[in-house]
Amino acid sequence: MRILGFTKTTLLDYPGRVASTLFLDGCNFRCPFCHNGSLVTPPEGAPSYEIVDVLRFLKKRRGILDGVCISGGEPTIHPELPSLCREIKALGYPVKLDTNGTNPGLLQKLAGEHLIDYVAMDIKSSPARYPALTGMAAPDIKSVSRSVRWLLTDPLPYEFRTTVVRELHKAEDFIEISRWISGARQYCLQSYQDSPQTIRPGFTACPKAQMEEYLELARATIPSARLRGID
Repeated sequence: MRILGFTKTTLLDYPGRVASTLFLDGCNFRCPFCHNGSLVTPPEGAPSYEIVDVLRFLKKRRGILDGVCISGGEPTIHPELPSLCREIKALGYPVKLDTNGTNPGLLQKLAGEHLIDYVAMDIKSSPARYPALTGMAAPDIKSVSRSVRWLLTDPLPYEFRTTVVRELHKAEDFIEISRWISGARQYCLQSYQDSPQTIRPGFTACPKAQMEEYLELARATIPSARLRGID
């Protein structure tokens, strides 16, 4: 496990908190629209942050920061993740975890040991379209569905979120997604943002009107659904 990115202060990554964000290496998906390609398949010798240095920074910033987000890549592919969460929690920080939901067992373990305080789970599209959206011929949709079911019934704060890509999503997807996660407390449709590190360049964001159309489809089942990243 390597920390390949470290945002020292952010108001965006952990809802309602001033946080730092750690970006871990590696992922078990190859989503073509992923804007963190250098984390998913890091180049040989990519520079990384020493965990001891990150923890030292977080210790010094207590009282200024009030949360830490662990992102990636996909953090739950690393067996060392519980240890990292434990060290951050020992400093008194709430921990938010970003995940694709493919490791429900580890999610439940982290929650059961009070090592995470918030989960943001990506919902790529409707289950039938996961191969196209993840770049995998046979993504583990059963595990993703287990994570969905667990979050829907566990008291742990969470959000489901879908990064909406003009070339990859259509109206029917949001009808199916909202049925899949029906009962969700929070569901966010966030606008795609291009990046030089996108795994497969050439994708674009949906116009605002189209995002609003998709939002209304989702709200028919999940009234609390909202947009993010729309001016």
